[in-house]
Amino acid sequence: QVDLEESGGGSVQAGGSLRLSCAVSGYKWTYYCMAWFRQRPEKQREGVAGIDSDGRVIYADSVMGRFTISKDGANLTLQMNNLKPEDTGLYYCGADVSTQCWSRPGLGPDPPAMDYWGKGILVTISS
Repeated sequence: QVDLEESGGGSVQAGGSLRLSCAVSGYKWTYYCMAWFRQRPEKQREGVAGIDSDGRVIYADSVMGRFTISKDGANLTLQMNNLKPEDTGLYYCGADVSTQCWSRPGLGPDPPAMDYWGKGILVTISS
């Protein structure tokens, strides 16, 4: 059974930083995409950043240059800098058995492509 568990959320002021982690367990895949998503208030879930088994990364245009995704063993990390109030939302990690992270131009990883999800963690940015 594949499990994903997010940690590291919280509240910061605009301009601050947060680091999210996702512990991924139970997978034995050679090829995969692991990614971060978010659901902002009154909006659909959207892709933020993804990394595949070859180390290729993709980002949504809205976070490019501010967020960095990385993977170290079974831990997926999202470093978020220069946070803005519009970054507020529930952040989820997801995983997919795939040779790459499927995406739409400018929108980061595609949520429907994910097979496994964490429960989400809240990030709140105040102005």
